[in-house]
Amino acid sequence: MQNADADLSGLKVMVVDDSKTIRRTAETLLKKAGCEVLTAEDGFEALSVIADNHPDLIFVDIMMPRLDGYQTCALVKRNEMFRSTPVIMLSSKDGLFDRARGRVVGSEEYLTKPFTKEELLDVIRKHAFTNSDAA
Repeated sequence: MQNADADLSGLKVMVVDDSKTIRRTAETLLKKAGCEVLTAEDGFEALSVIADNHPDLIFVDIMMPRLDGYQTCALVKRNEMFRSTPVIMLSSKDGLFDRARGRVVGSEEYLTKPFTKEELLDVIRKHAFTNSDAA
């Protein structure tokens, strides 16, 4: 197997979070790993970026104004074109209810903030390639 970071080059990853700090942190870590990074600060903005750019994997914060992470994930998963795109929920809450609700709307995984570089990259390695294998 190649260098783990090299596996991610060319991967298009979307980060949806109303926190500029989280978006910047994730963007920096992902770009260093070779990913192309798309960002949005809420679900409405995310939906148009997703439609225009077709990301390979989407990280979405749960608590956001206008359209929260659960609603955003549900809308992505209801769309035939993006149903197989992995959606990873991000939250500062690590509750069982939140995790269960994330599963109900179709998310593949749940990552608690603050996350480490390893956690972020491990989740991408785990899910991004299951999507591309299906194609």
